[in-house]
Order: sequence, then C-alpha cells, then structure tokens
Amino acid sequence: MIGWVRRWVVAVAALMATSPVAAESILFVGNSFTFGAHSPVMRYRPDLVHDLNQEGIGGVPALFKTFAEQAGEDWQVSLETSPGRDLAYHYEQKRSAIDRRWDVVVLQGYSTLDAQRPGDSTRHAEAAGLITAMLRRANPRVRVELVSTWSRADLTYRTASPWRGKVISAMADDLAAANAQAVRRYPEISGTIPVGQAWNRAWAERVADPNPYDGIAFGQVDLWTWDQYHASAAGYYLEALVIFGKVTGFDVRRLGEQERAAQDLGLEPRLVGRLQAIAHAEVAGVTP
Repeated sequence: MIGWVRRWVVAVAALMATSPVAAESILFVGNSFTFGAHSPVMRYRPDLVHDLNQEGIGGVPALFKTFAEQAGEDWQVSLETSPGRDLAYHYEQKRSAIDRRWDVVVLQGYSTLDAQRPGDSTRHAEAAGLITAMLRRANPRVRVELVSTWSRADLTYRTASPWRGKVISAMADDLAAANAQAVRRYPEISGTIPVGQAWNRAWAERVADPNPYDGIAFGQVDLWTWDQYHASAAGYYLEALVIFGKVTGFDVRRLGEQERAAQDLGLEPRLVGRLQAIAHAEVAGVTP
C-alpha cells in the first residue's frame, strides 16, 4: 500500500512538472499614449498581441510582450485603445470588449485627466473606479494599475493650460498625485505606474532634454515626437520599460543594451542601457 502511494505521488509530481503553466493575461486600456501614436511603436509587431478593436496596433503592449519573451515570462497580451479618449469613454462605449476575466489590467487615461477641465481628476477617478469594480466582478483577484503619464511640452511652454510657465516636471507630478488620490478613493485599484516620474528622472539625469523648443542638447534625447505632446520611440520605450518592471517585478536592466525591441526601433545601445536604469530606479524607488 505504501509503495503504491509513493508511486502515485511521484507520478503526480511528474505530471505537474511537465504540464504547461497557463500564461497570465494582461489587458492595456488607453489611447494614443498606449498605442504609440506618431512613432514606429504604433505598428510594432501587432502579431504579438490581440487588438480587441482589430486595428493592427502593436504599440506599448507589443513592447511589453517582447520584453516578456526575453525575460522568459509567458503573457497573453491584449489591448483596447482609442485616440483622444479618456477612461470614461472606455467604460461607457467599450464595456462589452473589456468586461471579461483578466489577471492584470493597465489603465491609461487622458493626458490632462479631463479634456474639458484640464487638471480636474473627478471624471478620471470615477471611471477608473467603475472599470475596476466591473473587472473585479469577472475576477475578484484582478490586479488593476493606473498609468501616470508624462508632462506635455506644448502645454508647458506654448499653449495655455494649468501648467503653462511651470517647471516641466510639474504636470507629471500633478497627474501622479491625481492617480494616487484615485487609489485612495478606490482601494480596489492595485496601484499606479510612474511613467511620468521616469520621464522626470530622465530630464534630471540629463539623459533627455526637457525643452525641445530651444533645441536638443548634444548627447541627450527628445522623449517627445514632433508635436511635443506624444512620445518619440525613446519615450514610448521608456514607458514600456516602466510598465513591464512594475507589473512583473523584473529588473529591466537585465534586458541589456542589445534588447530586441530597442534594436528594431533603432535606439542607440548606450541610450537603451540608460533608459533601462532609469526605469528600474523609478520602479524600485532607488537611485541607479
């Protein structure tokens, strides 16, 4: 009898060792800041991800998937994005697409929180709370993260806005504070992802130039694209690194300067290493 039990235990252990572990699922919900508008990131490797809107977008989610493959992690990556939209739109108009079971959901709202009332976080926070409550009904253990996005150069240096004339880091800090407040109000939201703070760190460490309107300093990179609003390939790459590091806990410095997506996007290896260090430092809360 004891021998039979021992053989049964060994057989079960062997089966568990050889059975494939189900991939974790992650959904990205957002707008152009997620799908990589005005950069090659937008159409990067759409074959790697499931675009729920069937628009052939790869975007930041495809960068996430590429990082995951190199890190030896198995993720099923989906996205639901729409340009110029906030989280309330996704809840009101795209609920049927996103209301299902996910392991992780990354929410990215409008760049000014509210298109009609820039800086007002009321609509943004309420929508994040509603989406989270909906997702938790499908999976009570779902992890929902809010992306804190970057400062816009156009609204800081040129266009009338609550941030006109302030230091370039101010807008990102305000967006991060609004997300932190949303998490306090809706504790079902798991946390925030400090993308904008990583951009602030890149400027502070002189990896990136904080003012594209007076020229880009030698040896530094422009994190914005031509409209000084959306990100450049380097800016989206930094966004993807921060999201990947926060969601998975993986030290993105281990991807190395020859990381696959960076090579595909034509990013200079030394810059890649510096962006990885910045992303890791921001996620870990330490100085590289």
